[in-house]
Amino acid sequence: MPVSAIVSAFVAALVGFGGTLALILSAAAAVGASPAQASSWVAALCLAIAGSSAVLSIRHRLPIITAWSTPGAALLAAFGAGIGMERAVGAFLVAGLLMVACAAVKPLGTLVARIPVAVAAAMLAGVLVRFVTALAEHAVKSPLLVLPVVAAFFLTRRLAPSWSVPAALVAGIGAALGLGVVGPMPAPELSALVWVTPQFDGGVLLSIALPLFLVTMASQNLPGFAVLTASGYVPPVRSILATTGIASVLTAPFGAHASNLAAITAALCTGPDCDPDPRARWKAGPVYALFYLLLAAAGASLVAVFAALPPALVATIAGLALIAPLTGSLTAALSVDKDRTAAIVTFATTASGISALGLGAPVWGLAAGLAVFAMDTVRRR
Repeated sequence: MPVSAIVSAFVAALVGFGGTLALILSAAAAVGASPAQASSWVAALCLAIAGSSAVLSIRHRLPIITAWSTPGAALLAAFGAGIGMERAVGAFLVAGLLMVACAAVKPLGTLVARIPVAVAAAMLAGVLVRFVTALAEHAVKSPLLVLPVVAAFFLTRRLAPSWSVPAALVAGIGAALGLGVVGPMPAPELSALVWVTPQFDGGVLLSIALPLFLVTMASQNLPGFAVLTASGYVPPVRSILATTGIASVLTAPFGAHASNLAAITAALCTGPDCDPDPRARWKAGPVYALFYLLLAAAGASLVAVFAALPPALVATIAGLALIAPLTGSLTAALSVDKDRTAAIVTFATTASGISALGLGAPVWGLAAGLAVFAMDTVRRR
């Protein structure tokens, strides 16, 4: 096992976990998770990532690493308020089953692939924009806490983009300690899984499960496939979808919202910095899995540490972590001139946060965008 593979796997795990943990906790708070359920949520996600990464990498001898659905967590944090953990878990189960169905039923996967990229990306952008625009609000209300975090993020981004969010987190903890706004630090403890009996509500399934499935497919799995392809590998698409979907289903009752193929962090394990020999880079996968097993054990302590931080700091870290995904989704949404109107309609409707007939803004945004896309297609013909 080359040292470079171990280092690459460690950096990928640290960046993937630390960069968006704040967003997972925001999602857990939005759906009403208790502290024990939030800890279980994080631990279950880490176990799903560890298991799926190890299985896929060893089985296919490819550097396949997985992650939790960052846009899915943003969706829950923005639109999951008041649904409760039981109905949220029901939505997580259905989203995981849809992923498995895409792997098992080829026509379903083809149908999902036919959703216009511009519309899917615009829906995701409408979900993410709320968190990024909130940065300005927090900077005005808590400048001494927030501005050093933002400065650390952008300064680090010039030198090492992958470390920009962890650097911002370190700066934020330092600023919070200096201002005396950190709560009591908890004693270390091991994580425990907490079972949540799922409940299935039609409105929640349409408003949460379906968008969760779509944003995970469009903004995590598809870019992840592209990363593997760009590195010279042929991704086993159906195997990846089946494995991550099954992992999501198995861990959903313990709070895990969705597991998927990694995209940004995957690049750390698929290039020559991991191993000069492309055929040997798969070894980073099991090492990455081992690090996530350690994070699963320590999840409860890390969640408790975040709970002691000021809410404005946690929200700032989450907003900074979503700048890159927002940039990517807006670029994809507006890249094709003929689809821009549909994309803008989707984005505006989703970002409005409307709720009607028991359905949330992402569903209405998707419906509005698809309607405009269909009308534009007929007109061009």
